[in-house]
Amino acid sequence: MSSAAKDARSIDHFFSAPSGRHDRWRDLHSLARSWANGDAKRNAVEQALEDLGVLEEFHAFPGTDLIAALRERLRNEDKAGFLALAKRISLDIITGNYKQDAGEWQAADLALPDPADVLPPSLGDSRTHRPYFELLAVTPAPASRWPHIAAEFRRLRRQEDAFIYETVLVGSLEDAVCAAVMNPDIAAVAIYEGFALRSRHDAPVLRNVLATQHPLLLETDEADLSLRLAAGLKAIRPELDIYLLSDRRVEKLAGDPRAAIIRRIMYQIEEPLELHLSVQEGIKARFETPFFDNLKLYAQRPIATFHALPIARGKSVFRSPWIRDMGQFYGINLFLAESSATTGGLDSLLEPTGNIKRAQDMAARAFGAEHAFFVTNGTSTSNKMVLQALVAPGDIVILDRNCHKSHHYGLVLSGAQPFYVEAFPMAEFSMYGAVPLRTIKKALLDLKSEGRLDRVKMLDLTNCTFDGHIYNTRRVMEECLAIKPDLIFLWDEAWFGFARWSPFLRPRTGMGAAADIEAWAQTQGAVEQFEKQRAELGNAPSADKLLQTRLIPDPRAIRLRVYQTNSTHKSMSAIRQGSMVLVRDVDFHTIEAQFHEAIFTHASTSPNQQLIASLDVARRQMELEGYGLVMNAIEVALDIRREINSHPLISTYFSIVGADGMVPKEYRSSGFIDFLAPGTRWDDQLRSMREDEFCLDPTRMTLVCGTAGFDGTSFKGLLASEYNIQVNKTSRNSVLLQSNINNTRSDVALLISVLLKICQSIDTRLKHGGEAEQKAFAARVKALMKDVPDLPNFSHFHETFRQDAGDKTPEGDIRTAFFAAYSEKQCEYLPIDSPECDRRLKDGPDMVSANFVIPYPPGFPIMVPGQVITHETITFMRKLDVKEIHGYEKAKGLKLLRTDVLAGKKSANHEAARKRPRAA
Repeated sequence: MSSAAKDARSIDHFFSAPSGRHDRWRDLHSLARSWANGDAKRNAVEQALEDLGVLEEFHAFPGTDLIAALRERLRNEDKAGFLALAKRISLDIITGNYKQDAGEWQAADLALPDPADVLPPSLGDSRTHRPYFELLAVTPAPASRWPHIAAEFRRLRRQEDAFIYETVLVGSLEDAVCAAVMNPDIAAVAIYEGFALRSRHDAPVLRNVLATQHPLLLETDEADLSLRLAAGLKAIRPELDIYLLSDRRVEKLAGDPRAAIIRRIMYQIEEPLELHLSVQEGIKARFETPFFDNLKLYAQRPIATFHALPIARGKSVFRSPWIRDMGQFYGINLFLAESSATTGGLDSLLEPTGNIKRAQDMAARAFGAEHAFFVTNGTSTSNKMVLQALVAPGDIVILDRNCHKSHHYGLVLSGAQPFYVEAFPMAEFSMYGAVPLRTIKKALLDLKSEGRLDRVKMLDLTNCTFDGHIYNTRRVMEECLAIKPDLIFLWDEAWFGFARWSPFLRPRTGMGAAADIEAWAQTQGAVEQFEKQRAELGNAPSADKLLQTRLIPDPRAIRLRVYQTNSTHKSMSAIRQGSMVLVRDVDFHTIEAQFHEAIFTHASTSPNQQLIASLDVARRQMELEGYGLVMNAIEVALDIRREINSHPLISTYFSIVGADGMVPKEYRSSGFIDFLAPGTRWDDQLRSMREDEFCLDPTRMTLVCGTAGFDGTSFKGLLASEYNIQVNKTSRNSVLLQSNINNTRSDVALLISVLLKICQSIDTRLKHGGEAEQKAFAARVKALMKDVPDLPNFSHFHETFRQDAGDKTPEGDIRTAFFAAYSEKQCEYLPIDSPECDRRLKDGPDMVSANFVIPYPPGFPIMVPGQVITHETITFMRKLDVKEIHGYEKAKGLKLLRTDVLAGKKSANHEAARKRPRAA
């Protein structure tokens, strides 16, 4: 058997599991149709059904009865009957009809709906449905009894139950892991002691991963196998409710610290109804949305409003002949749920004590944080809140120069001094990657050598970047803490909030890595690792030695202080501007008051109720179905990559850059090449996520369009205006495609068909245009792909704004420079194409930027207030052919701080610094 065939038949072939399942059922349906038409052999259908049977053990539907019915019709050569049933099952799996219609579980033939009439459950149907999920039961009972056990669970259903579930039964630890990974409908797990360790099926990749990463999970000692399985399942899917049923002394088992992750431990022979009720209660605890639930109740009350919000209750809208159409467009509930009140069942976002507080606590639990704060004016505000709360004038913040502008403005507001560190450049795409760890460590060690490490308060980085670069967050934090044990970390994960629900991506989130470091620090082995390395390094290791060593922090000395911001609206079902601040800070109690002051400073006193409710609901959705939604988003992205890069015509003009094209080789120690490289398996990606300094978020795809003669901005406009396809970021020669939980395979089909039309149009134009058109096209491609300007690094702050800086370190007083530009008398303007600009670059005096200059693309500040402008930056500006540059008026030129004024300021600052007491 070929290796591909073996992979297809093993139970641990996890790449594209849900869509792969759909494809296999469609393939079976297609084979059944060919068999019925006499175009296929019976044994081909039999083999396809056999391959499906193994994987279907991890799903409640279609279940043993329907699979048995298919096999019986196959044995009886009932071609028509087999085709009808295979078609119905295939359609049910794709649409999810079986989750609401009990008739779909019966083997009797039913009238098939027209596929064109199939709508999602919430459309075209006013009936109230009970949400459906599946319970994984890990049992030592023989497989012959599993249908009986599933039937017993089914008989426990009551009319009062808020939810409906079916049971998936497995008999081993390996099968339980596979089921949790492959079946996103599983929302709870019941573990009965006595189950086996090994699956009766082939699982070579899984066994290898467990042996190298979780060896304790495969110990043959059965005494605590259930606890090890529970821990393993929580590591994969932390949202799962786990119930342990034991025939041992459950009281002693409940006292085991490892049992804290289990929702309830029960005596195995107790009434099964108790387990059923517990499972229902556990789902309800995640389903509850405290603020949204109360907002719905509030909207149904007859209320007279005497506050300053005329739109509340909708009377000013629906009684108006002029704006009634807005009411008809949005519906009455939007207005009934509006209020400026914080009483009567509602709560205050600024000082929550009721349902908003509960909603935030539930969000903290869901995201693995200690605290969560809802923000209704975007992650720009979230970042500024954190910076204001944690850093003060004179503090030093190490940050990526090309991070989002909110971080730069946050430093202007707080008065902290930025120490800019540079990301690795990707000049061919006019974008930056992420900041190498060596660069970050060198910044800390340089500050330490100058006696200024005490001034460093925070490391502020973007994870993942706009273009998908993900840090090894755990390694970054551990090595930085080894140099400065109380360093605070701010991870801007505006685009990465969804990653919590991917076992591949979660360890690379700020909260995920913080939890791992915290767990490691509590082990005895952590102290031993640190002491061993300290002995190896000696008492006074050189900076070069420290840069070359993977540093281990002292677990007894570190103060783990991690903040993570996410734009919930960017990757989850929240309304635009919905954001969260997540906190895992051992010293939060010492800064809680100032954190709330930062909230008061930046948050609106009139936050949008619908926005708060959407944050509440987004958390609910992700806790109950986020795992499957994120898996689908990744599969959509893999489909797009595969179809574009393998299409004979599309790949001539367009391509998706692989991981090897986005992450330089020196940062991929695992040797990982790309998600779709030949022979790549899911464990290769897992190893890359664990070991590599940088990884690529698979949902973010850099589509190169320069090879088709389009710059990013014009191609983005073409897609939007002509084909109704919207994309976000652009570069000189690329656009960024991003898959999310909203995308379907139909979206992929539309994208591919549009790209094909564009490629055919290019082909036709080149063919009919002759040599002149071909030369012009080649010249355009060369200009976009080869004649790209070098990306400018941050130069340095003018000495006027470095009076409080170190001799060799580059931090500067950006706040003073920013406000100096408020006085027009202190500013001048200089066109970038003028001879005077060239003369000043050559002979001086320095040109000093008065403000932020941010071209779109690339979308990061190429100049900041107080920065000395160099030839490198001017050359880049001159080569830019973008329409949007914030902070630059073409008619006037660059806004500069006058050097004669700066000379006076420098003298005054120097005198003030001379008189200021020096820190010890």
